[in-house]
Amino acid sequence: MAEAQLQQFLDKVRQLNAFVALSEADPILREALRDCSDHHAVVALARSRGFEIGRRWGETDPPAAGGDNLLASGCPPAGEECITVLVEQPTWRLERIHSCQASSPPGFWYDQTEHEWVVLLQGSARLAFDGEEHQRELCRGDSLLIPAHQRHRVAATDPSPGSVWLALFWQEACGG
Repeated sequence: MAEAQLQQFLDKVRQLNAFVALSEADPILREALRDCSDHHAVVALARSRGFEIGRRWGETDPPAAGGDNLLASGCPPAGEECITVLVEQPTWRLERIHSCQASSPPGFWYDQTEHEWVVLLQGSARLAFDGEEHQRELCRGDSLLIPAHQRHRVAATDPSPGSVWLALFWQEACGG
């Protein structure tokens, strides 16, 4: 482990401990913490009290905007996603998708004619698949193959700096 990562980790632990101590001493904060529904709500509550506890292990500051870095762009507004086609050919395309607190509209399901392979480069996300009882939770580095016509929906993506995906779409070759 690099010394910088160790120091970053130890600082996060110190901030977590201080936030816990404050929540034990402040009944209003403790109640607000109890009412948090997920990790992002806890991080936002801690931030409102001056604590930065949201950075995951190994996360670094995003690179400066510009250039060809897939992570170097501003986060879209909450609830939205930005799609950039990186390369396209007649039977396939590669997209960069940057989502921020995005989710599919209620009742909406993707039912694509193309196969899709995705890898999550930044953040986390939850996807729901038709016929599956539990949502799939993805974190940085996870990939997933979604066959054509497998109905699915985005249940949630991270708040700023958002979730960044690399998605490859293709169709089966016709005749031969």
